Amino acid sequence: MNGAIDIKELNEKIQRESAFIDLINMEMGRVIIGQKHMVERLLTGLLANGHILLEGVPGLAKTLAINSLAKCIRAKFSRVQFTPDLLPADLIGTMIYSQKNEDFMVKKGPLFANFILADEINRAPAKVQSALLEAMQERQVTIGEHTYPLEEPFLVMATQNPIEQEGTYPLPEAQLDRFMLKVVIQYPSKLEEREILKQHLTETLPATKPVLNPEDIIKARGVVKEVYIDEKITGYIADIVFATRYPAEYGLQKYVSMISYGASPRATINLALAAQAYAFIKRRGYVIPEDIRAICHDVLRHRIGLTYEAEAENINTDDIVNEILNTIEVP
Repeated sequence: MNGAIDIKELNEKIQRESAFIDLINMEMGRVIIGQKHMVERLLTGLLANGHILLEGVPGLAKTLAINSLAKCIRAKFSRVQFTPDLLPADLIGTMIYSQKNEDFMVKKGPLFANFILADEINRAPAKVQSALLEAMQERQVTIGEHTYPLEEPFLVMATQNPIEQEGTYPLPEAQLDRFMLKVVIQYPSKLEEREILKQHLTETLPATKPVLNPEDIIKARGVVKEVYIDEKITGYIADIVFATRYPAEYGLQKYVSMISYGASPRATINLALAAQAYAFIKRRGYVIPEDIRAICHDVLRHRIGLTYEAEAENINTDDIVNEILNTIEVP
């Protein structure tokens, strides 16, 4: 009985604390037509303190989405176009000599912002990718002899173009694992595209207004961690991740030869954290199996390795995740 009362109280608290989600969605909806999945995942990553990898063809409002979100919460936004000649110093900053002071001074790079858009991350060489990924993991940057903490909230949204693969440096598996979510963006529907066209034919495009501060997001992250996850749900998460590693044990023998490696323990943690954030966005104080199923593809699709056999049979990681979700018993 006590547990039931606690859940009820928690639910009411989450509904109160998550009221700003509607304000953000309303402001984002004024600028971005369609792409609700992308906006929802951006909020999930922001509230769960994770980074996002976006894959989609150019022109699908990726830059506009993160820029609009930054404006909504009065946060600093920085965009870096990744190119093969980019150096780590172009990203994190460097020491420059000041003739006036006769001393070296620090010139901070674009990484010192709340929202970083790493555009076409696979165009930059490994050294630059590593500099960004270190900052993502450690939340700090070392320039010269000094270490500088990065501002919170800190969200990196990296984009990849799935079409052009010439002259690119694909992210290694270990580095892909640092992204909480990999979101695949689709084209808008015909109706949405007509709305986009209508919007761009007007003289002035709508702009987002600030509705909250970065401190509100940091506070909300603390509340997100209070979202209740039952033991049955944590067991369900563990089963899903283990099925990617040992498919035969879950009656998925046909995938044994198709999976070269399964999801890491980081996937288990991220699946739980993302589910809490997703439940918060849905104004709920507890996680249900549908939350896990909704977020599962975005958490796992970049964490499962495929063999040549899978590629020959045109099987992708989304197909494997679908099969796992259809096979494992829902609590």
